[in-house]
Amino acid sequence: MNATNAKSATNATSAQLDAGRWHWQHGPIDLILGADGEPSAVQAAYEACWARFVDVLPELVGELRLLRQPVPGHAAHSDCVLKGPVARRMWSASHPHRARYITPMAAVAGSVADELITAFAREGIARAFINNGGDIALYLTEGQQYRVGVFADLAGFSGAKLPGDQALDANLTLDAAMPIRGVATSGWRGRSFSLGIADSVTVLARNAATADAAATIIANAVNLDHTGVVRRPASSLKDDSDLGDMLVTVDVPSLPQPLIDFALARGVDAARRLQEQGLIEGAALFLQGRARVAGMHYQDALVSNRAGTASPGQQRETGNLK
Repeated sequence: MNATNAKSATNATSAQLDAGRWHWQHGPIDLILGADGEPSAVQAAYEACWARFVDVLPELVGELRLLRQPVPGHAAHSDCVLKGPVARRMWSASHPHRARYITPMAAVAGSVADELITAFAREGIARAFINNGGDIALYLTEGQQYRVGVFADLAGFSGAKLPGDQALDANLTLDAAMPIRGVATSGWRGRSFSLGIADSVTVLARNAATADAAATIIANAVNLDHTGVVRRPASSLKDDSDLGDMLVTVDVPSLPQPLIDFALARGVDAARRLQEQGLIEGAALFLQGRARVAGMHYQDALVSNRAGTASPGQQRETGNLK
């Protein structure tokens, strides 16, 4: 692939950021990806990944009406009527949460990342990552690891300048010996709507689609009734939202510590239930400088870089995934 490559037929674009990372975009799908390994294998993997990438968005658009419908509470796993592999992965990741309101769109970013990371599962590739707007799929061979940078205020990050390690609030180290191959984050400050008040919830799971759906559910559970919390119908903020007229959080006032702890405890309960079901490996929940961890029994997986600062909020790879 060339350092800069535009595909006019699909409006998908690619640009090489540096020796180890690419930026690919196609409509709302915005990826940072990278791989290490034998040069010929890496080149072949990129080419296979690109060939799949340009077809993903048209496939999803073709089934968008069904993807925006909630997964029925009575639905069996075999009831999925979606056709495309990414769409079916979205539905499968959302299905375990069908007792609550959830649509397959809750897992779209993670499912796309999972679909594309398969191109790198080949001889000669040591490790690879695909970051779809903060939801990350990993490929790791024995002895390999990635360190994912975590910082507090994603809403204030423009992307114009990538923060160095000194700007990170924490980092998360994942290696091949762990079962984790997916990391996802949700919260009311993120790019998607949330029913809860969590600044962010970061979830670790065996794949990115599962992490994506679970992060949505846990972030929704970090919640409380408070007159200062401002909520609006999702449809008034985005006319094609899959949440319809459901009330989503648009502002959260400064809360007293007991209420923060109460809301976080509700989220931790939800996270622990998902861990007991084998759906997630762990979760870290953040709200107004307070943090709670559920199920992250991997010693030293999450390391704080700053003493006395607010707990880290949303995470995404921004040149600090190493």
